[in-house]
Amino acid sequence: MTGYTLTATVARPYEAAVADVRAALADQGFGVLTEIDLRATLAAKLGVEVAPQVILGACRPPLAHRALEIDPSVATMLPCNVVVRAVDEHTTVVEAFDPAAMTALAGDDLAGVADEARTRLTAALAALDED
Repeated sequence: MTGYTLTATVARPYEAAVADVRAALADQGFGVLTEIDLRATLAAKLGVEVAPQVILGACRPPLAHRALEIDPSVATMLPCNVVVRAVDEHTTVVEAFDPAAMTALAGDDLAGVADEARTRLTAALAALDED
């Protein structure tokens, strides 16, 4: 963990890892609301090549609703971003924004929501190692 991310490195190709991350998130009650293909976007906008990577905007509606009831401005930190990035053809890194970092930005009132979101994201990342 870098201080604001939860990280897992998995021994599988990028495309398989993306599918597995989607499944692991779903198992924890998250839906993917948005998807940004960073490789395609940077190639189109800047003409640069980067490793395959995608940002998945994951949301668990009950958690989002609880957080918004506490602090409507927390919407600026939603959905939970999960990045899947190829390291090489057999290794992929998966990183998620650590919801615990929200409390540093928005206050301790969000601690319960952040703890549950962190527990679920950590479980999703741990499930990737079980495959």
